Amino acid sequence: MTKDITRVTRRRVFHIPGYDPFHPRRYRELYRSESAAQAQISGYNIAVQAGVVGNGFHWSVDSETAGQAVQARIDVLVWSDIVRDSMAQSILATYRQLFMTAWIYISTGTLRRLMWLRKGPVIAALYPVAMLLGQLVIALQLGWALGRLAEWALNSAVTGIGLGGGVIAAGIGWLAWLIKLGILGIVAVYLLRWFKAQDNKLFAYYLMHDYAFSAQYRGATPPELTERLAEFADQIAAALQDDNEDEVLIVGHSSGAHLAVMVIANLIRDGRVPADGPKLAFLSLGQVAPMVSFLPEARQLRADLAFLATQEALTWVDVTAPGDGCCFALCDPVAVTGVTPPGKHWPLVISAAFTQSLSAARWKALRWRFFRLHFQYLCAFDQPKDYDYFQITAGPLTLADRFRDRPPSKSRIDVPASKYTSLAS
Repeated sequence: MTKDITRVTRRRVFHIPGYDPFHPRRYRELYRSESAAQAQISGYNIAVQAGVVGNGFHWSVDSETAGQAVQARIDVLVWSDIVRDSMAQSILATYRQLFMTAWIYISTGTLRRLMWLRKGPVIAALYPVAMLLGQLVIALQLGWALGRLAEWALNSAVTGIGLGGGVIAAGIGWLAWLIKLGILGIVAVYLLRWFKAQDNKLFAYYLMHDYAFSAQYRGATPPELTERLAEFADQIAAALQDDNEDEVLIVGHSSGAHLAVMVIANLIRDGRVPADGPKLAFLSLGQVAPMVSFLPEARQLRADLAFLATQEALTWVDVTAPGDGCCFALCDPVAVTGVTPPGKHWPLVISAAFTQSLSAARWKALRWRFFRLHFQYLCAFDQPKDYDYFQITAGPLTLADRFRDRPPSKSRIDVPASKYTSLAS
């Protein structure tokens, strides 16, 4: 290595997941399996070991690339408990969320402006609305049909035994009507519960809760999440004080990307990034920042985006891919939000280029697995280009050096599109 390139032997990595209710061990096991696959493909060595229980959820990585050994510790900054609490909604409450969330995005004009950028993530946002409304229509129609059938059967029986008129017949008619409504209610509730039980395949409730969580305060950060982000900042600040580390890398995936923006902005504003400490780096993956930054009350997020865009205390690389329909691919989150400040130089927006970095056979196998593709950034590529998640997190180059000469993607979108551009004071 030349003298102007920082040689990394120790690295701390902090991973902020997206809206995910599952235990963080799934990220460790994903890292373990996919890093082994990538190492075999790319010709380096890597080994993963679980961290000590009770010291936060983390794992250790030992790697060797071209004779250079690196030790890394990867911590998952957990907010899955907040996610689970937000998902603990009844069926009725979920439908209430549906209408409230749809109203927020439509009435503020945010939905229309998001469509200007990328139709993929907007279609993904509309999917749970269409799916849940479809489930409701099916449940009500089937319940109504079976109720009408029961009503007809009872009326036919009454007519058959000669009770077609008079007070008794009128009473039986009312009874048939009540039975019809009862069957409608029972069938509809049963079927809606059945649909909800299948959500591990349909993801309608999951996605609805995700969008509702972001929109519930019209873009402002929920109080419980604000407290958790402060805890994340404390953990990262402690690592930045460790002179044994060469780099502190924050990885934000999906909605974890804009959470990372807020955490890092607060660290720099508060003077918690020492000038002579480890290199500070930020890798945002599959970001969906416009889903929040375009909302009227997202003033703090917009201020943080604008602030980070000019900071020399970090390196910020934003990686997306047009093949990922769940993200705002190649959309510069600062520029499209309309908060580009003078002197902006972050983020570096590049593409993971799924169609090039995955073989034709692998791309064909994954093409329509939308949620799996949204996690591809954390996985192995069988025809890797310059993006390698495991070299970034456990390799010998800092993020700044790895992408030093990398130009931004020519097809990036950097045109302001948000209606709301006010910043927190």
